[in-house]
Amino acid sequence: MKTNPGNFFEDLKLGQVIRHAVPRTLTAGDVALYIGLTGSRFALPSSDSFAQSLGYARAPLDDLLVFHMVFGRTVADISLNAVANLGYADCRFGAPVFPGDTLSATSIVIGLKENSNKETGVVTVRSTGVNQWDETVLDYIRWVMVRKRDKAAPAPEAVTPDLPAEVGVQDFNVPASLDLDDYDPTLAGSPHIWDDYAVGERIDHVDGMTLEESDHMTATRLYQNNAKVHFNQHSEAKGRFGRRLIYGGHIISLARALSFNGLANAFRIAAIHGGRHVNPSFAGDTIYAWSEVTGKSELPGRGDVGALRLRTIAAKDHPCTDFPKAGGDGKYPEPVVLDLDYSVLMPRGRLGGHRGR
Repeated sequence: MKTNPGNFFEDLKLGQVIRHAVPRTLTAGDVALYIGLTGSRFALPSSDSFAQSLGYARAPLDDLLVFHMVFGRTVADISLNAVANLGYADCRFGAPVFPGDTLSATSIVIGLKENSNKETGVVTVRSTGVNQWDETVLDYIRWVMVRKRDKAAPAPEAVTPDLPAEVGVQDFNVPASLDLDDYDPTLAGSPHIWDDYAVGERIDHVDGMTLEESDHMTATRLYQNNAKVHFNQHSEAKGRFGRRLIYGGHIISLARALSFNGLANAFRIAAIHGGRHVNPSFAGDTIYAWSEVTGKSELPGRGDVGALRLRTIAAKDHPCTDFPKAGGDGKYPEPVVLDLDYSVLMPRGRLGGHRGR
């Protein structure tokens, strides 16, 4: 047998290290297609001249495009037979990635727990993406529900790893060359910088974006994410929902793109502390988002840039003027599809005469 059906739950072993196939060289075409799929408008990954004014050699790739490309390397070994990707933790964005860089990935299995139905189990992995110089560009934990090949296969000893509640500010990657003296908030799209946000502030990002089947399918193909739950309507017609699921990472990208309206100067994602896909999304759903500022941090040795910790909630077919979220019982309203806890970098203080308020 020369074909590969992908790993099922019982094929994965605690401590197993997997070197994933198919390194990927990123191009300007990938960047343009990502913008076409998400509508993202952040200035840093959109403009070479804007990036160069901040000390970059050219515009780096959008952080989430990097995330999806590394994630895509891992799917064939970790989640080809997944029912759903469940959540993320301890996600650190490292060296910036530029067109022409080549990314590869490795994962280690750090948790296994069979579900009570004995048909699926939760697999937890730490995955690391590196560039052609072996510099880490992304390091993160995710957990995913994976089908069993054989319901009668014995379960491994259950191991659920302890996950850190956050990535420390000291671990945020701030490029040494970053220089915000010439940062122009007018070109970035908003006068509001780190100093203008308050802990507890809520921002309705107002805009909505309808999920198209063609966008989702193109996005997952772009990332080479071949999980069956996204691609194969013939098999998914027999599943729980009777149709393909939208890749949860696409929802993260849409929520981030929508957040431009209110957070345009959040020029880089530094870390994802945690995140959950709490309800499924399907083609035809319209995604809205809102964010709450849950923390503000100064960065060691930097007076020109600070970190905002954000909780961004995405909802389907539900404008976010009422700021839907989990209730006291921890349950989410049916429209909520994403709850993401992350930190972004944002200029602070005086901006080289460009503040213009």
